[in-house]
Amino acid sequence: MVRILQIETATQSCSVAISADGETIALKEVVAPNVHAGSLTLFIQEVMKQANLELSELDAIAVSKGPGSYTGLRIGVSTAKGLCFALDKPLISVPTLDLMVAGFLATDAKYKGMVCPMIDARRLEVYTALYTADAAVLLPVSAKIIDAESFKEELSNDLITFIGDGAEKCSTIIHSPNAAFSTLNFNSAAYMSLMSLSAYETKSFEDLAYFEPFYLKDFMLTQPKKQF
Repeated sequence: MVRILQIETATQSCSVAISADGETIALKEVVAPNVHAGSLTLFIQEVMKQANLELSELDAIAVSKGPGSYTGLRIGVSTAKGLCFALDKPLISVPTLDLMVAGFLATDAKYKGMVCPMIDARRLEVYTALYTADAAVLLPVSAKIIDAESFKEELSNDLITFIGDGAEKCSTIIHSPNAAFSTLNFNSAAYMSLMSLSAYETKSFEDLAYFEPFYLKDFMLTQPKKQF
């Protein structure tokens, strides 16, 4: 049996799961700002207890690699790498937008439209991509500023369901009878299970010394305004 600890911290969701042979058997998560640093290790301890496992019994550690929040990704990846070093376990990375789409499609096996995951990148920008109902990539991941023309051509022909914390703010901008918006949270470590198992079986492991999150954009440090 392949047992994998899974970590997702790319957004405001702090989520930890354990999978056994591709099935999620333990899960702890919360959606709230600025909780990753204080909650992640506690959540790991809790899911290990739920699954009645010791860390040494894990076969691998999987982490959501981005794009997403710079701070959230840094915390998740550094925690995963630390565990891999300490336990001598392989590291698996799962693209964040892929796991979101997997989560959405798991809720509706008969869905026939396209899926557009969106992660809030502040203001009117999102990290996004476009997928078929079979989870094939139609448009690759990019940082996109959303306006009334966004996805206009695709929406003229097909249904698109927009998901993720960036989709809500875009619902007031994208107007089409073929546009649907979901407010459910698909940034969950529970949706990493099948992808993690597949990576483990094909030995698609990351190099611990060199692996970094997929930030997509450089971190921008803003200076506070001077007070007079």
